[in-house]
Amino acid sequence: MNVKTRTLIAAALVVGIASGPAVAHAAPVPVPASSQRIAPQVSTPPDAAALEAAIAGLGPRHEDATAALVRVGGTAGRWQGASGVADIRTGRAAVEQGRFRAGSVTKAFTAAVVLQLASEGRVDLDGPVRRVLPGTVPARYGAVTVRQLLNHTSGIPAADGPGDSFEAQWEHRFDVTDPSAQVANAVAKEREFAPGSAQHYLNINYTVLGVLIEKVTGMRYEDAVGARILEPLGLRGTSFPGRTGTRIHGPHNRGYQAIPRADGSRELRDVTEWNSSDRWAAGDIISTTADLERFTVALFGGRVVPKDRLEEMFTVPDVKDFASGEPAVMTAGLSRTVLPDGTVAWGKTGGRYGYNTAIGATRDLSRTLVYSVNATDAKGREMNPVALGIVMAAFTR
Repeated sequence: MNVKTRTLIAAALVVGIASGPAVAHAAPVPVPASSQRIAPQVSTPPDAAALEAAIAGLGPRHEDATAALVRVGGTAGRWQGASGVADIRTGRAAVEQGRFRAGSVTKAFTAAVVLQLASEGRVDLDGPVRRVLPGTVPARYGAVTVRQLLNHTSGIPAADGPGDSFEAQWEHRFDVTDPSAQVANAVAKEREFAPGSAQHYLNINYTVLGVLIEKVTGMRYEDAVGARILEPLGLRGTSFPGRTGTRIHGPHNRGYQAIPRADGSRELRDVTEWNSSDRWAAGDIISTTADLERFTVALFGGRVVPKDRLEEMFTVPDVKDFASGEPAVMTAGLSRTVLPDGTVAWGKTGGRYGYNTAIGATRDLSRTLVYSVNATDAKGREMNPVALGIVMAAFTR
């Protein structure tokens, strides 16, 4: 594979299933309508040597990550591996079955529950959100629908927070945030655009959906996801920390953020304990690679969202991205990536300090991927190089 081809593939992957805005404005490859149903899309087994190389040498002295857990599966073959350390103080080897913060992968679970409710006739995807949540979305915003929340075309701006810098976030890492207060803060501002006219990927859309789930089901958001997805699929390593929770319970690899020092060296600050209530239904799930693989296979196979609603998760709205002006790539809970060879991959990434996570698969499940990378700059502007190497090795041939 030549350098030009690798660069094109990397750009396409970063747009669709990679975390962080690096190359986020690269134009996605056009998608013929028929290409979404090519079967099989991947016919070769995983490249074990490339995958091993992608996660080799991780630890406290590695520039980009202290550990990584990877599962590649599908009908074309399987590969599983781990690298790095669980704790930089002891040097203990990474826990291959360890739990981790999966960040915005949470959105796939939230979207799945909303689509289940739609299939049951309890939620109208094209109905105004204010019909279910009166007073939540002001009339001046227009008729924001549930579908527009799902695919990030609502026009609702982000809620205020402590700031984007790591230090600002660190100072408030144990703050407890109320979802309804976040929504009220966001909708007090002017809308970003008319509902349905553009796409802007923001957590606030899924915060509103979490509130909606609670209203419709009469259950806490976490309990609704547990009853509808975690328990039926036997995802025993997956949980929510709760509004006041700060720890990852059970075996896990600790997360670290690299902090530059004045002398040019760096501190690896332990960021494992953190309150994620500000992410809630948009990004506070804790899971394992095995659980996320099982969820991905069940989801794509029509065993989580009924097939009459599953297509929502594989439908990209025909609008432009609000920031870049490029064609949209996000769907209801997932995003689309098209490789230059025509392979179409769908997935979702998540980034919390100390942890970069992704789920991804071809529609026919000939190839699946789940990884957790303990990135030393998990919220950085560029995609973590270890994560990109994993994706490249898993999906390219």
